[in-house]
Amino acid sequence: MSLDLAGFLALCRERLSPWPPGPDDPTSNPRGDHSLDPDGSAVIPPPPHRRAAVLVPVVARTEGLFLILTQRAAHLRDHSGQVALPGGKIDPEETAREAALREAWEEIGLVADLVRPLGYLDPYLSGTGFLVTPVIGLVAPEAVLRPNPSEVADVFEVPLGFLMDAGRYQLRSREWQGRTRTFYALPFGERLIWGVTAGILHNLRERLAR
Repeated sequence: MSLDLAGFLALCRERLSPWPPGPDDPTSNPRGDHSLDPDGSAVIPPPPHRRAAVLVPVVARTEGLFLILTQRAAHLRDHSGQVALPGGKIDPEETAREAALREAWEEIGLVADLVRPLGYLDPYLSGTGFLVTPVIGLVAPEAVLRPNPSEVADVFEVPLGFLMDAGRYQLRSREWQGRTRTFYALPFGERLIWGVTAGILHNLRERLAR
Protein backbone atom coordinates (compact mmCIF):
# COMPACT_ATOMS: atom_id res chain seq x y z
CA MET A 1 0.00 0.00 0.00
CA SER A 2 1.49 3.31 -1.11
CA LEU A 3 0.38 6.58 0.47
CA ASP A 4 1.38 10.15 -0.17
CA LEU A 5 0.87 12.84 2.46
CA ALA A 6 -2.46 14.04 1.07
CA GLY A 7 -3.82 10.49 0.93
CA PHE A 8 -2.60 9.73 4.43
CA LEU A 9 -4.25 12.83 5.87
CA ALA A 10 -7.50 12.06 4.05
CA LEU A 11 -7.58 8.53 5.46
CA CYS A 12 -6.85 9.81 8.96
CA ARG A 13 -9.77 12.24 8.74
CA GLU A 14 -12.04 9.49 7.50
CA ARG A 15 -11.03 6.56 9.66
CA LEU A 16 -9.48 7.74 12.92
CA SER A 17 -11.48 8.60 16.00
CA PRO A 18 -11.27 12.33 16.84
CA TRP A 19 -11.37 11.54 20.56
CA PRO A 20 -10.09 8.68 22.74
CA PRO A 21 -12.48 6.33 24.56
CA GLY A 22 -12.45 6.79 28.30
CA PRO A 23 -10.82 4.12 30.49
CA ASP A 24 -14.25 2.94 31.68
CA ASP A 25 -16.07 3.33 28.37
CA PRO A 26 -17.71 -0.06 27.61
CA THR A 27 -17.56 0.71 23.89
CA SER A 28 -13.78 1.05 23.90
CA ASN A 29 -13.37 -2.74 23.44
CA PRO A 30 -9.60 -2.63 23.96
CA ARG A 31 -7.46 -4.88 21.85
CA GLY A 32 -4.48 -6.70 23.23
CA ASP A 33 -2.35 -9.77 22.72
CA HIS A 34 -5.20 -11.69 24.36
CA SER A 35 -7.21 -10.95 21.19
CA LEU A 36 -4.77 -13.14 19.23
CA ASP A 37 -5.04 -16.20 21.46
CA PRO A 38 -6.07 -19.12 19.22
CA ASP A 39 -7.94 -21.15 21.85
CA GLY A 40 -9.41 -18.39 24.02
CA SER A 41 -7.43 -19.32 27.12
CA ALA A 42 -5.57 -16.01 27.44
CA VAL A 43 -6.00 -14.23 30.74
CA ILE A 44 -7.32 -10.68 30.24
CA PRO A 45 -5.97 -8.29 32.89
CA PRO A 46 -8.97 -7.25 35.00
CA PRO A 47 -9.91 -3.61 35.63
CA PRO A 48 -9.11 -1.11 36.90
CA HIS A 49 -6.48 -0.70 34.21
CA ARG A 50 -3.59 1.72 34.48
CA ARG A 51 -3.84 4.45 31.85
CA ALA A 52 -1.02 5.11 29.39
CA ALA A 53 -0.59 6.79 26.03
CA VAL A 54 1.85 6.56 23.14
CA LEU A 55 2.54 8.86 20.24
CA VAL A 56 2.47 7.25 16.79
CA PRO A 57 4.66 9.85 15.04
CA VAL A 58 4.55 10.05 11.24
CA VAL A 59 6.84 12.37 9.31
CA ALA A 60 6.76 13.32 5.62
CA ARG A 61 10.18 13.21 3.97
CA THR A 62 11.01 13.86 0.33
CA GLU A 63 11.31 10.06 -0.04
CA GLY A 64 7.85 9.44 1.40
CA LEU A 65 6.13 8.90 4.74
CA PHE A 66 7.99 7.39 7.70
CA LEU A 67 7.09 6.39 11.24
CA ILE A 68 9.45 7.25 14.09
CA LEU A 69 10.28 4.48 16.58
CA THR A 70 12.66 4.18 19.49
CA GLN A 71 14.81 1.43 20.90
CA ARG A 72 14.68 1.44 24.67
CA ALA A 73 17.90 1.67 26.66
CA ALA A 74 19.44 -1.64 27.67
CA HIS A 75 19.67 -0.75 31.38
CA LEU A 76 15.95 -0.13 31.89
CA ARG A 77 14.13 -2.45 34.27
CA ASP A 78 11.07 -2.90 32.02
CA HIS A 79 11.18 -3.80 28.31
CA SER A 80 14.89 -3.05 28.05
CA GLY A 81 16.21 -3.01 24.49
CA GLN A 82 12.78 -3.34 22.91
CA VAL A 83 11.47 -1.28 20.02
CA ALA A 84 8.78 1.11 21.24
CA LEU A 85 6.65 4.15 20.51
CA PRO A 86 7.29 7.24 22.64
CA GLY A 87 4.90 7.12 25.58
CA GLY A 88 4.18 6.24 29.17
CA LYS A 89 1.74 6.65 32.03
CA ILE A 90 -0.96 9.32 31.92
CA ASP A 91 -0.75 11.59 34.95
CA PRO A 92 -4.05 12.31 36.77
CA GLU A 93 -4.33 15.85 35.40
CA GLU A 94 -3.44 14.93 31.80
CA THR A 95 -5.30 13.88 28.69
CA ALA A 96 -3.96 11.04 26.56
CA ARG A 97 -2.74 13.53 23.95
CA GLU A 98 -0.95 15.64 26.55
CA ALA A 99 0.74 12.57 28.02
CA ALA A 100 1.85 11.26 24.62
CA LEU A 101 3.35 14.63 23.67
CA ARG A 102 5.00 15.06 27.07
CA GLU A 103 6.58 11.62 26.89
CA ALA A 104 7.79 12.26 23.33
CA TRP A 105 9.51 15.42 24.58
CA GLU A 106 11.05 13.63 27.56
CA GLU A 107 12.21 10.59 25.57
CA ILE A 108 13.32 11.97 22.21
CA GLY A 109 13.22 15.76 22.55
CA LEU A 110 10.28 16.13 20.16
CA VAL A 111 8.77 19.60 20.64
CA ALA A 112 4.99 19.40 21.02
CA ASP A 113 4.43 22.46 18.82
CA LEU A 114 5.95 20.49 15.92
CA VAL A 115 3.35 17.71 16.18
CA ARG A 116 -0.09 17.92 14.58
CA PRO A 117 -2.45 15.44 16.30
CA LEU A 118 -4.57 13.56 13.74
CA GLY A 119 -6.71 11.19 15.83
CA TYR A 120 -6.69 8.04 17.92
CA LEU A 121 -6.38 4.32 17.30
CA ASP A 122 -8.12 1.62 19.30
CA PRO A 123 -6.93 1.34 22.92
CA TYR A 124 -4.52 -1.52 23.51
CA LEU A 125 -4.58 -3.52 26.74
CA SER A 126 -1.13 -4.82 27.66
CA GLY A 127 -0.56 -8.08 29.49
CA THR A 128 0.60 -6.06 32.49
CA GLY A 129 -2.71 -4.20 32.76
CA PHE A 130 -1.91 -0.90 31.03
CA LEU A 131 -4.68 0.48 28.84
CA VAL A 132 -2.68 2.28 26.15
CA THR A 133 -4.22 5.05 24.03
CA PRO A 134 -2.33 5.54 20.73
CA VAL A 135 -2.31 9.14 19.45
CA ILE A 136 -1.43 9.61 15.77
CA GLY A 137 0.62 12.74 15.12
CA LEU A 138 2.14 14.32 12.02
CA VAL A 139 5.65 15.53 12.87
CA ALA A 140 7.09 18.57 11.11
CA PRO A 141 10.06 17.43 8.98
CA GLU A 142 12.28 20.12 10.51
CA ALA A 143 11.91 18.62 13.99
CA VAL A 144 15.26 17.74 15.54
CA LEU A 145 15.18 14.66 17.77
CA ARG A 146 17.48 14.33 20.78
CA PRO A 147 17.05 10.95 22.46
CA ASN A 148 17.34 10.92 26.24
CA PRO A 149 20.12 8.34 26.94
CA SER A 150 18.56 7.42 30.28
CA GLU A 151 15.53 6.03 28.42
CA VAL A 152 16.32 5.64 24.72
CA ALA A 153 19.27 3.94 23.04
CA ASP A 154 18.31 4.87 19.47
CA VAL A 155 15.70 6.58 17.31
CA PHE A 156 15.01 5.29 13.82
CA GLU A 157 12.41 5.57 11.07
CA VAL A 158 10.45 2.89 9.23
CA PRO A 159 8.76 3.58 5.87
CA LEU A 160 5.01 3.76 6.39
CA GLY A 161 4.51 1.62 3.29
CA PHE A 162 6.50 -1.16 4.99
CA LEU A 163 4.12 -1.05 7.97
CA MET A 164 1.06 -1.11 5.69
CA ASP A 165 2.08 -4.49 4.21
CA ALA A 166 -0.04 -7.13 5.98
CA GLY A 167 2.31 -9.89 4.86
CA ARG A 168 5.13 -8.55 7.01
CA TYR A 169 3.27 -9.18 10.28
CA GLN A 170 3.97 -12.57 11.83
CA LEU A 171 2.10 -14.31 14.63
CA ARG A 172 4.53 -15.74 17.16
CA SER A 173 4.20 -17.24 20.62
CA ARG A 174 6.33 -17.69 23.71
CA GLU A 175 5.94 -18.81 27.28
CA TRP A 176 5.26 -15.96 29.71
CA GLN A 177 4.34 -16.39 33.38
CA GLY A 178 3.47 -20.02 32.83
CA ARG A 179 1.21 -19.42 29.83
CA THR A 180 1.64 -19.30 26.08
CA ARG A 181 1.46 -15.72 24.84
CA THR A 182 0.62 -14.99 21.20
CA PHE A 183 1.71 -11.68 19.69
CA TYR A 184 2.50 -9.87 16.45
CA ALA A 185 6.13 -9.60 15.37
CA LEU A 186 7.49 -7.45 12.57
CA PRO A 187 11.13 -7.96 11.53
CA PHE A 188 12.78 -4.81 10.19
CA GLY A 189 16.40 -5.32 9.17
CA GLU A 190 18.29 -6.37 12.29
CA ARG A 191 15.50 -5.16 14.57
CA LEU A 192 12.35 -6.90 15.73
CA ILE A 193 9.20 -4.91 16.43
CA TRP A 194 6.88 -7.03 18.57
CA GLY A 195 4.31 -7.13 21.35
CA VAL A 196 2.28 -4.03 22.16
CA THR A 197 4.13 -1.86 19.63
CA ALA A 198 3.56 -4.31 16.77
CA GLY A 199 -0.08 -4.73 17.85
CA ILE A 200 -0.66 -0.97 17.70
CA LEU A 201 1.03 -0.72 14.30
CA HIS A 202 -1.08 -3.59 13.00
CA ASN A 203 -4.18 -1.68 14.13
CA LEU A 204 -2.86 1.37 12.25
CA ARG A 205 -2.53 -0.78 9.13
CA GLU A 206 -6.07 -2.13 9.55
CA ARG A 207 -7.52 1.36 10.02
CA LEU A 208 -5.81 2.84 6.97
CA ALA A 209 -6.01 -0.14 4.61
CA ARG A 210 -8.07 0.62 1.54
